[in-house]
Amino acid sequence: MVDLITDYLDDIVKEYPYKTAIKDSFVSTSFVELRDISLSVASYLIDNEIFNKAVCIFLDQSCYSVVSMLGISYSGNHYTVLDIKSPLSRTKRIIDNLEPAFIITDSKGEALLQELSDIRTKVVLFDDIIKTDVDLNKITEIRKKRSNKDLLYILYTSGSTGTPKGVQIGQRSVIEYTEWVTETFCINENSIIGNQAPFYFDNSVLDIYQMLKTGATLHIIPRQLFSFPVKLLGYVSEHKIDTVFWVPTVLCFIARFKALDLCDVSCLKRILFAGEVMPVKQLNYWREHLPNALFANLYGPTEITVDCTYYIVQRDFHEDESLPIGFECRKDTVLVLDDNKEIITSPNVQGELCVKGPSLSYGYFNDPDKTDKAFVHIDYKGQSVRIYCTGDLVHYNQLGELIYDGRKDSQIKFYGHRIELGEIENQTGAISGVDRVCCTFSPEKHVIGLFYTGEIEINELLECLKNKVPDYMLPKECIKLSTIPLNSNGKIDRPKLKEQLELKLKKKA
Repeated sequence: MVDLITDYLDDIVKEYPYKTAIKDSFVSTSFVELRDISLSVASYLIDNEIFNKAVCIFLDQSCYSVVSMLGISYSGNHYTVLDIKSPLSRTKRIIDNLEPAFIITDSKGEALLQELSDIRTKVVLFDDIIKTDVDLNKITEIRKKRSNKDLLYILYTSGSTGTPKGVQIGQRSVIEYTEWVTETFCINENSIIGNQAPFYFDNSVLDIYQMLKTGATLHIIPRQLFSFPVKLLGYVSEHKIDTVFWVPTVLCFIARFKALDLCDVSCLKRILFAGEVMPVKQLNYWREHLPNALFANLYGPTEITVDCTYYIVQRDFHEDESLPIGFECRKDTVLVLDDNKEIITSPNVQGELCVKGPSLSYGYFNDPDKTDKAFVHIDYKGQSVRIYCTGDLVHYNQLGELIYDGRKDSQIKFYGHRIELGEIENQTGAISGVDRVCCTFSPEKHVIGLFYTGEIEINELLECLKNKVPDYMLPKECIKLSTIPLNSNGKIDRPKLKEQLELKLKKKA
């Protein structure tokens, strides 16, 4: 096993120097070109005496973003990718928290950052820094000072208080995850990966580092294609993409418009998904059209390095069943705990999913209080062990598979009943004529709200739902939408829908 992420690139250049590493909308880069430009970025940072510090990347999703990541890592620093389309107020909060040494951007990003007049961080243009002459001696000296305990990146996720949380992930964690993915899904130098996940979203870690480890080619699919399912599948077919790791929203969007009926994407061999619940109805549509492909449901919060459990779909599921999140990715790392932090192993007993082991984040950057609340120590086999409490409720089924029940904060008490909003979503999603669904709750008004898209009308939907859930679980407010709002990661924007429910209830009051 390699010791640093950049070792992957050093090794793969020896085997496939001129093979295409990354292709985006504008350029195609070989592995040797990828390394050469990355070393120029590294040399620039080293010349400026930047070491063991944060460097931000403020670029559109492209080859150059990956070059920047690798150059930062070669220089002995760690990176944070900023969303160039994010509100500048959020970008500023991240920069203020992180206090990076540099921000690498282009002329477009520089113009945006100029609107933030009080940022003290030095902004440097990518086109300028890649002109730096490579100093291999200095890079070699930096390499000697480093270990796999060093940070690789800090990824900012949403915080409940409105302040983004900087999740710190180390080199070793990503290396172990990368090794597991390669072995589990048999990715190799002949694989062609189609990237959907933004680089500020941890699903992209699979795409980028599988390319580096195996010599696979990574296609950064143009963002606009994800709004046009037939064009998106046409791109997949044209470039013979065989591996995707997409959020379920994208797969459901394709299923909604029956795009697989119109496109031949038999080139797809691996369809991996994570980030939110994958409805069985839409999964079955995909499996019917690609019966020989591997489908896998991956699960994990950012704090545990992308994924901690997985389930390869190998049996049929009814539309009202829950798809398992399966089994732990790494041995002896996943625990199901009750409220007293006692381990649950029996089937059909609900508990909180917790994770231990080398995949864990080092905590939240510059926020020890939040770190101490999320990462706690328990007694495990006579030893004090650090764990991350995910806030997700799960149980084992009779087959020993983990089933996701919902968030602790989405479990509500309603007229004396404990209700999982996810159960209402699951049963609603199985109804014919429903495409996507999201359930929210107003604790102030004590109202369950249901948002959905599809052909079915509200009255008919509620009649169908009466046969699936008890009366006390029936939503009081049911709202049909033309589209479900999504956040920047492509997931359902639940806070926005909850806000919409509260606004509607306020108007009715």
